[in-house]
Amino acid sequence: MSSIIGLFKRFYAAFISPPRPRDGEVSTASSPLRFGILGAAAIAPPALVLPAKSHPEVELYAVAARDIGRAKNFAKKHGFKKWYGGKDGYQELLDDPAIDVVYNPLPNGLHYEWTMKALAAGKHVLLEKPSGNTAEETRRMFSLADQKGLVLLEAFHYRFHPAIQRVRAIIDSGELGVIKEVNAALALPKGLFASDDIRMNYDLGGGAMMDCGCYPLSCVRYLASDNPSAVMSATAVRYPRDSRIDTGTTANLTFASSKPGGEPVKSTIKCDFSVPPRLGFIPSWPEVSVRAVCERGTIELFNFVMPVIYHSITVTPDGGVARTEKAYAFKDGSGKGEEWWSTYRYQLEAFVDKVKGRTPQTWMSPEDSIANMEWIEKIYEESGLGSRPQSTYVLPTA
Repeated sequence: MSSIIGLFKRFYAAFISPPRPRDGEVSTASSPLRFGILGAAAIAPPALVLPAKSHPEVELYAVAARDIGRAKNFAKKHGFKKWYGGKDGYQELLDDPAIDVVYNPLPNGLHYEWTMKALAAGKHVLLEKPSGNTAEETRRMFSLADQKGLVLLEAFHYRFHPAIQRVRAIIDSGELGVIKEVNAALALPKGLFASDDIRMNYDLGGGAMMDCGCYPLSCVRYLASDNPSAVMSATAVRYPRDSRIDTGTTANLTFASSKPGGEPVKSTIKCDFSVPPRLGFIPSWPEVSVRAVCERGTIELFNFVMPVIYHSITVTPDGGVARTEKAYAFKDGSGKGEEWWSTYRYQLEAFVDKVKGRTPQTWMSPEDSIANMEWIEKIYEESGLGSRPQSTYVLPTA
């Protein structure tokens, strides 16, 4: 019963009514960063709006949408001070001198153009994953951010939560020996996305490997502390209405062994946003887990993407007794946070720290983001689908 009560308490605080900053926090905080959002996207409330409510150094300032009515409604609902709309609405937001940070949750195919424009306008950028349609786009974005002295972060929010970091710490401790195999999956039941969803649009960078596949790929790379050495095979389930789009992809990778002369580390990643119902009518349960097989045992994290709701870390030593851990907060004093903090709230804390010149608890480096896109492209190539279309946008020269 206590675990169920805890689940509801965490869910309520993280996704319904986050606690507001205490008076003392607000009075001692530095001037807040003013955030602007490009697009009134469905991901924006859980990914930024709600986490911002509890952060004393974040102000939800402006939102832009193609439809100004939609922008106004979003702004009124979520407490933004300004809104922009129409064909020039995005650019008008970028031109607003009061805005410090731009959150870009636009479709994948628009990430490059509007991130480059935001950086050119002198704004820090929190960019939804995957960072672009290609690794070259990602490389150019981080290069411009570096030239401008601005913070650009690809929003792999799960990396900032104590749960995945605890799994990595157990692996790195050597308790179970070196990794021999690491597998991850993010598979969702059929029917969550309509046929006209942007995930089904090739020109906008659609496809399962781009959408949910970027998570398990990132996760196995993180736990292996390395990039793959090869894509051994990749199989895509093609969308019947557009064979350039995958509704699911499975890829078999290898990583170099951490032991000199050791066998390569095997890895299978699976992504799917159209898992058919069981018996034709019972919705499938989402598969959101990562499992590492080591020399002397295994470790598995259930729900690595959204652990604040519920997660479990199961450590099973060979010949020993299995144990289950939870890591909703940093218990060793290595980072800030509360048990109700979502992955997005931990991520926002790190982002603000970085912009403010403080050292974040953890960070996603440009090299990490570039590598993830490189291996997405390699998997697509092996599957026969090929990379998503490169953006035609060219940043004007001064």
